[in-house]
Amino acid sequence: MAQGALSHVRVLDLSRVLAGPWATQVLADLGAEVVKVERPGAGDETRGWGPPWLDGDGPRTAAYFASTNRGKRSVTVDLSRAEGQAIVRRLAARADVVVENFKVGALASYGLGPADLLAVNPRLVYCSISGFGQDGPYRDRPGYDFLLQAMGGLMSVTGEPDGVPGGGPVKVGVALTDLLTGMYAATAILAALAHRDRTGEGQHVDLSLLDVQVATLANQAESYLATGVPPRRLGNAHPSIVPYQAFRTADGHLVLAVGNDGQFARLCAVAGRPELAADPRFATNAARVAARAELVPILSGLLATRTTDAWVAALGEADVPCGPINDLAQVFADPQVRHRGLRVEIPRPGAPPVPVVASPIRLSRTPPAYPAPPPELGAHTAEVLREVLGLTEAEVAELRARGVV
Repeated sequence: MAQGALSHVRVLDLSRVLAGPWATQVLADLGAEVVKVERPGAGDETRGWGPPWLDGDGPRTAAYFASTNRGKRSVTVDLSRAEGQAIVRRLAARADVVVENFKVGALASYGLGPADLLAVNPRLVYCSISGFGQDGPYRDRPGYDFLLQAMGGLMSVTGEPDGVPGGGPVKVGVALTDLLTGMYAATAILAALAHRDRTGEGQHVDLSLLDVQVATLANQAESYLATGVPPRRLGNAHPSIVPYQAFRTADGHLVLAVGNDGQFARLCAVAGRPELAADPRFATNAARVAARAELVPILSGLLATRTTDAWVAALGEADVPCGPINDLAQVFADPQVRHRGLRVEIPRPGAPPVPVVASPIRLSRTPPAYPAPPPELGAHTAEVLREVLGLTEAEVAELRARGVV
């Protein structure tokens, strides 16, 4: 099998929970060597974020931790100890990338901030992830995904409108701000490595959950900037496309994603109402947006007459974008998901394999790989200290006895 695209890159991962580990897992999937530094005896907080646990009643490794830490080596180091700080500096001197998501300034107080480690290794790419960024009036505030979905505007456009049953702001069902921040961090790290490969210069990367959340409001943010009018919650509907929402069917729900007038005409034909596509109120998308309140009840009545599967079959045949609302059991049973191999099982010696979701990245020459399951806490401490720093077994044993590792 070909080496991973990033097999020449060593990452020192000082992050925990989600945004940072997501970024480093992306790099690990692409072949980077990722050394995850954790607190002795405790480790990443998400190890205990269960149930559910990876092994039911077995080892207490949370499924949450497993979702974002495959392919890494775990090393325990006490960063509050001078000896622990020295170990991290030596590891950073031999690394290409450092990723951290400590409180702003915390690592600098240990002599492990970006200026400190770039002085040790000028080629280093040092990525800091925080709630609000490394500067500004909120820099010292803690930041969590739910909080940033609220403050960054996402919850203002997610949920049913006020005044209807169930109306009010709603968070997205996964920690989307964290995940997007991790993806942006991975992209920024790769850009910084490309710059370093041309110039020899490392640099500090500053990723903020707030910045990412505002940036990924995308068309909603641009609509506000263009008009000065804040977009409002529309439930499952789209502010600029109609029909583009969920509808009840005879036995469940159907999502329609009609993106152009031709698709709308084919929808009307399949539904037995071809004249709707010629009606001036509905003939163009702009007209349909203006006449949303008239059109949606008509379509609701039509779509309620058949089952979801019947609509999916008929509309699919007519090339009208649509689909069911699947739960996760249905997702992983879906033939396209199965064909694309989105469920992967990573073998473990002496234990059941770990099921994980495959990387969505497809590379023809250097595809992602999953050579190792999420690590047990500190499982690679001695191995890394021997291989990377050249310590002897006796030196590692002494550090362990003194609680440094």
